[in-house]
Amino acid sequence: MGRAWEKPEEVVVAASVEEVWDAIATGPGIDSWFMGRSQVDPGPEGSVTTEVGGYAMTSAVTAWDPPNHFAYRGDGPGERFVAFEYLIEGRDRSSTVLRMVASGFLPGDDWDEEFEAMTFGGEMYFRTLVAYLDHFAGRFATSVDVMGPPVTDWPPAWDALRTRLGLSDRPAVGDPVRLTVPGVAALDGQVDFVNAQALGIRTADGLYRFIQGFVGSFVLGVHAFTDIDEHKVHQAWTSWLAGI
Repeated sequence: MGRAWEKPEEVVVAASVEEVWDAIATGPGIDSWFMGRSQVDPGPEGSVTTEVGGYAMTSAVTAWDPPNHFAYRGDGPGERFVAFEYLIEGRDRSSTVLRMVASGFLPGDDWDEEFEAMTFGGEMYFRTLVAYLDHFAGRFATSVDVMGPPVTDWPPAWDALRTRLGLSDRPAVGDPVRLTVPGVAALDGQVDFVNAQALGIRTADGLYRFIQGFVGSFVLGVHAFTDIDEHKVHQAWTSWLAGI
């Protein structure tokens, strides 16, 4: 049977129209808040290619009107597709209204778990985009994705993660996080997003996203707005996640 879905979002961000466009319509901009690595071939006949964990998905640009309207869609087997549309409208005092509609279709009868993961993950990534535009607009991050070992029982795994982060079993936005990870700079920040399958931390120079991966492992997305050694950061966080 399958499941069609659509998720509209609207927010006012503390960034200019041009900064919002760069965040959603350029490779370095997308890398600063989204998973994996992205490359944008600009123009109405262009494409967006995102590579995550060795898998690459290329989506065709379906609307290109800089800096106000950008959309793209990726199609897969069995009528599967995922599409994103962004509308950008400037406001006074360098603020901008950003409207996004994510939509798609999941084929088959076993769509429910994937749909749940996409719902929680999509919510987290949109709020990460907002955090980027509100706090780091105009800057580009170095992105590092880290996958932990397999998880067979998620509730105790989340308990262990929250304990390592110094958080309660019901963390809330604004809760402080101070953490030392051998091999990387100490984290001193706060929770800026939480739902049932994701936890976000923002520091003065980075965004850190812990996600309950659909593949059965924790996935950590690091978006660092300072110079880092990507290999060293990847090794350090891989060891830290394994220790949980």
